[in-house]
Amino acid sequence: MTYHHLSAEERYQISALLKEGLTQSQIALNLGRHKATISREIARNTGLRGYRPRQASLLTEQRAVNSRNARQIEEADWLSAVSYVKRQLSPEQAAALVPISHETLYRHIYADKALGGDLWRHLRCQKKRRKRYGGGRSRRGQIIDRRSISGRPAIVEKRRHVGHWEGDTLMGTRHRHAIVSLVERKTGYAVLAKVDRKTSDLVSSAIIRRLMSMHSLVKTITYDNGKEFADHARVDQALGSTGYFADPFSSWQRGTNENLNGLVRQYIPKKRSLSTVTDAELAFIEKRLNNRPRKRLGFKTPYELFTQELNRVALRA
Repeated sequence: MTYHHLSAEERYQISALLKEGLTQSQIALNLGRHKATISREIARNTGLRGYRPRQASLLTEQRAVNSRNARQIEEADWLSAVSYVKRQLSPEQAAALVPISHETLYRHIYADKALGGDLWRHLRCQKKRRKRYGGGRSRRGQIIDRRSISGRPAIVEKRRHVGHWEGDTLMGTRHRHAIVSLVERKTGYAVLAKVDRKTSDLVSSAIIRRLMSMHSLVKTITYDNGKEFADHARVDQALGSTGYFADPFSSWQRGTNENLNGLVRQYIPKKRSLSTVTDAELAFIEKRLNNRPRKRLGFKTPYELFTQELNRVALRA
């Protein structure tokens, strides 16, 4: 069996599972990894403040850099790499397009920061999260006919087939508007929609409107536990899908969606009022994210893979 290095998403899942109190063996089972891989990852990349996914990635990259000799890099390659970073591609994504390693790009970015440059501002920032536990009592109310993720087919977790989605909402300042974020698990294809209020009627209408044209590739949707998804049965009826809900305080069960939300926050920070976000801007963000090359996709783009599958389904119909 071919070994693949842990991805950034897996490192965030490890961090979340550790905070949930799971053992290394349980984490390995959840990620489909050997327990020795998890043990080695935690042992090598835990710092004074515990295991942090971004720090873990940087430590791993630094070890890789130290294991081989540096080479001379052409000025034109530097300029190309910097232009990609300024377009909000990650160093890993930029490195797939120019002959410079992503760890070298990271060092260049932080050296630029030390000299007063602003290239680092184009990187996605990670902030500490605080969880509010309700003493075993849910604060979100009851969702009628809620299907737990425990009843979701096990094949969904494998990411072998296109058509299984995750959904959430993002709030802005004053909580007056919301952005519905949807992402397909295998390809990472993202769909975004703005609603004036975070009501179940408006949210379900937005989901149906945005996914209807591709409903043949909407088999399941796994939601956050917010009451804005209470009208999930209406979505299922319109799209022919089946909705499931993650467990409370278990955002790692929607790791692909959480990663998407972080990418969107690079463009729309929490302090910004969503009333200022236009449909054109949201479409621009969606297009840019769907056309970024992804490492786990062999540096193909979500748009490329999702469209390919959509066309294949259309030809079979």
